[in-house]
Parts: sequence; C-alpha cells; structure tokens
Amino acid sequence: MKLYRISCIAACSALLALNVACDADDNDTPMMDDDMVGMEDDGMMEVDFSGTYAQVDYMGRPGINTVLSGSGELKDMHNAAIPSEMQATFQPSFEAQLEAYHDAYAVALGLTAEDVDYEPNILGDILNGPENDGYTENPVSATVLTSVLADDVLEVAPNLPTTYFNPGAGAPAYEGAIGLTGRTLTDDVIDVSLILLFGGGNGARFNGQDGLPLLVSDGVGITANVTTEFPYLGNPE
Repeated sequence: MKLYRISCIAACSALLALNVACDADDNDTPMMDDDMVGMEDDGMMEVDFSGTYAQVDYMGRPGINTVLSGSGELKDMHNAAIPSEMQATFQPSFEAQLEAYHDAYAVALGLTAEDVDYEPNILGDILNGPENDGYTENPVSATVLTSVLADDVLEVAPNLPTTYFNPGAGAPAYEGAIGLTGRTLTDDVIDVSLILLFGGGNGARFNGQDGLPLLVSDGVGITANVTTEFPYLGNPE
C-alpha cells in the first residue's frame, strides 16, 4: 500500500485589536477608526505577519502524543521534532508508557502485570503485512504499534478509500478492514486510537463491562453537521 505523509502543523494566528467607541448620542452604534484597526482604503484588513514564529503542535494523529508522552517535557519535544526523526527518538518511550498504563490497570484490578499486559490489536495485515487469513493471526505488537504512532503524520493512500480505520466485517477476522489511509471529517480519531491502544485482538478488550474500565472510547461522538461545502463542519448540535 503506497502511503504519502502529510505533516499537520498547528500554526499561530495573528490577532487584530479593535478599538470601538460610541458616538455622542450614546445610541450603541459602534464607531471604528480605520487607521486604528488596520483597514486599507479598499476596505481590506491588513495583517502584520512579521516576527519569528515557532512550531507548537502536530495534529497528524490527534491525542497520541498526549496519551503516550510520559511528561510535559517529552510532549513539547515531540511537538517540535522533525517527522523523519520521531520514530527513532520517541518509540521506546511511547512503548514504555503504553506498557505502564496496562501495569497501572493491573494494580487497580488487583491482578499481576502479566495478566493485564498489552494485547496485540486489530490492525494486523494493515501494519505488518498479510499472513494467514485473519488479523488475529497476524497481531500487531506494542513495538510495531508505537513505531507507527510515534510518527505524528497523516498517511494518505490515494488508490484506496480514505479512512482512519474502517473495521470491514468486524470481529473476529476484520475481513476487508482498511486503516490509516487518510482521515475524513466523520472519523472518530480518538476512539480509533483508544481501540488500537486498549482494544486488544477484538477491539473491545477494555469496554467497561465485566468489571473492566472503559478505555476504548472517550464517549464523545460527532456533534456537528458535516456538509460538502466550506467550512464543511456546521455548528455543533
């Protein structure tokens, strides 16, 4: 599967200060001085982009850095890193943090770390190549998963349907599943990420049932109308 990587970087925006005054009759009609608000004679607003800007965040895989960086310092380092260097620099710490989460849940459940270790997830063939027939027979280890997630980039496959993850036929074999070929406005990226981290072989390991914590969903769905015209997302419902 041919993938193209797109680094999604959150940029800083320039803000204009508006000076508003009321006229003498105090009728709440705003009066603005064009020179004070940076207005040109043709009515266009002038924005000053001078100065030095700094990269502050990546959003190729939202939430991954937040969940798997064990400290604020590490998170800041990841946000300022060069994408080609992310995997080598951050994969070991991401894997250690993922294992630490499972160890913490083991303690909370009164079990041993071995009982609640990371369980290979549902991506299977998508990440490490086809083998046998089902994803559960070709598991994704913690090392493979965190190697992929450490690269905070959006991967695009132009010859496949665009989706962050489509489970296809679903458990147990996930026949026809597609993942990491892009992202649409209706993809629940956070839930998909949580499923990959904590869902195990069937995608529902920590589903809040049988005394287990709910770790495979943040409980928040799409709350805005998606349209085919800019800006594509309407007001929240």
